[in-house]
Amino acid sequence: MTSSLPALIEATLAVVRVLDDLGIPYLVAGSMASSTYGEVRTTQDVDLVVDLAADEVERFVDRLRPDFYADDERARQAVERRGSFNVIHLRTMSKVDLFVAGDDPGSRRQLERRRSVPVPGAPTVTLSVASPEDVIVQKLRWFRLGNEVSERQWRDAAGVVRLQGDSLDRAYLRQAAQELGVDDLLDRLLAGR
Repeated sequence: MTSSLPALIEATLAVVRVLDDLGIPYLVAGSMASSTYGEVRTTQDVDLVVDLAADEVERFVDRLRPDFYADDERARQAVERRGSFNVIHLRTMSKVDLFVAGDDPGSRRQLERRRSVPVPGAPTVTLSVASPEDVIVQKLRWFRLGNEVSERQWRDAAGVVRLQGDSLDRAYLRQAAQELGVDDLLDRLLAGR
């Protein structure tokens, strides 16, 4: 069955259906999340943060097949290390990167603060997306980890600030930025520098 949705959205929804069916909490992060709240830009893959436990890996990977290429061992290792793995939607060849949520309070808060957002082109379908505040601080974190040279990460964060404006929870934003050690970058971003 072919879909009128873009390939990346179709692949994302296929993974999310499995996560929802298995009761595994997730949130959309990365460029797809920043495009939800800020400036829309194209991306080659989607990032999902998943609260996947070791005893759920086999069932999750089995449910993705035969529509996805998924490596059981990489998924298991990602859960053990709180790392990441990816799956490939075979019909569209779209890649979905899955980042295993941490056990820390910040990761727990991000999952609690996620928002249900309608999918463009399928308004009756929703995705759980990271809050705009969490998108901003995560983009700043990736900017810092990349030696503060990625225009794309900075522009994504700035776009969310610009379009969300006064609706942002500034107190939470500052707290989350401080916890991730990017409060200086947040100050620069909010000052428009």
